[in-house]
Amino acid sequence: MSNVESAKPVMPMTSGTAAADERRLRAWVGEALTIHGKIISTQDLTIDGKVDGTIELGNHTLTIGTGADVKANLAAQTITISGTVTGNVTATSIVDLRATGSVDGDIVAPRLIMAEGATIRGKVDAAGKRP
Repeated sequence: MSNVESAKPVMPMTSGTAAADERRLRAWVGEALTIHGKIISTQDLTIDGKVDGTIELGNHTLTIGTGADVKANLAAQTITISGTVTGNVTATSIVDLRATGSVDGDIVAPRLIMAEGATIRGKVDAAGKRP
């Protein structure tokens, strides 16, 4: 006999919250975190810390925060970069390189937005074809 109810995760209640069934809509790598290896996510991801490896998000959004230091190849639907990326960037929809963002690597995306002050050291393939 199986008790399905007991298999559900129990989330602690905090003062001021009515429901304990909260679900995150976005994953987050905080400033104090350093990750070495491969990240594969089935939801949107924001990185404010350090990552050394590869990041694959499929049809989701990747945001590289202002203080982030990422040494990885990136693959996602939409990629917004405000921090430092060393590696190739591949987006199926758009790459948005903000004023504080920098990429040392190639960018492949059908659309690229680049703010004044942003830097790219590599090739840009706006046709969106993978090399």
